[in-house]
Amino acid sequence: MINVGIVGLGFMGVTHIKAYRKIQGVRIAGICDAVRLPVDGDFSKISGNIGDSDPVKLDMSQVKATKNMDDLLKDPSIDLIDLCVPTLAHAKLAVTALKAGKHVMCEKPMARNATQAREIADAAASAKGFFMPGMCLRFWPEWAWVKKAMDNKAYGRVLAARFRRVGTVPTWGKEHFLDGTKSGGALLDLHIHDTDFVQFCFGRPKAVFSTGFTLLSGAIDHVVTQYQVESGACVSAEGGWVMTDGFSFNMAYTFIFENATVDYDLTRGADALRLFEKGQSPRTIKCEGGDGYIGELSHMVECINTKRPPSIVTARDGQSAVEICEAEEKSIKTGKLVRL
Repeated sequence: MINVGIVGLGFMGVTHIKAYRKIQGVRIAGICDAVRLPVDGDFSKISGNIGDSDPVKLDMSQVKATKNMDDLLKDPSIDLIDLCVPTLAHAKLAVTALKAGKHVMCEKPMARNATQAREIADAAASAKGFFMPGMCLRFWPEWAWVKKAMDNKAYGRVLAARFRRVGTVPTWGKEHFLDGTKSGGALLDLHIHDTDFVQFCFGRPKAVFSTGFTLLSGAIDHVVTQYQVESGACVSAEGGWVMTDGFSFNMAYTFIFENATVDYDLTRGADALRLFEKGQSPRTIKCEGGDGYIGELSHMVECINTKRPPSIVTARDGQSAVEICEAEEKSIKTGKLVRL
């Protein structure tokens, strides 16, 4: 049994609690939040932009509750610390937990800047416990499906790929998200998902050219990036949280292969993933498994059980994603191509 301590009880903390409850061999053994710490274990009022709205209530007779993470670090029964705190706290808490000998799961972005991300990755390299950044797209069934199709060359080479992740500004945690010095704006907090998936599929880009603007946070709130990748494929991504109220959150992608086009659009519901293959009628692809949160946390649990470090996404991958986003920000500010 893997005992988990959740640190940070906002939308993402509750999302992780829901995911862990669907994974065998895991127990929520502790929760920690300096501000939000419901003594009755009721999280039903916390929600976000994705996932189900099922209420969560923990049996607090079985869970240690504290406002200080040190209480969890000192508990030898806690195996894994799961950090769902605001971005600015990631570096300090991750390094502290790793030095305490715990395994650490850390929500994205891995850190507010590349220097802090490198500090975490360096600490993870020599730590007793494992570290994994929460880049959930690598585990999302429909994204994992297209990555496999790409690796297997099921439809030939990828000629182009386009990603889109847009919505209104998050209604939860506005004091964090709307202060760009804390969150990094939509560029670092939202768009980084697609930046990371680009490097997962095509390798670390050779260069980026980005346009974008600031509207709400003081940081980059909307971005469109063209990635220069080794294969020569035409790869781009758009991300932002400046849509007018009433616009539903959407994530989408289009892959153009030599012999097929694959198109995913969250707003299509059950028909979200469509395959257009040469010589065949268009069809919907159904992917098995839970969402990317269940996938990433299952991978971390499996790594702990098998004593093998995370392989699908690593600390250095998380660091690289932050570095690429910083290059995108530089490109927006200078109007120039930025090489990596």
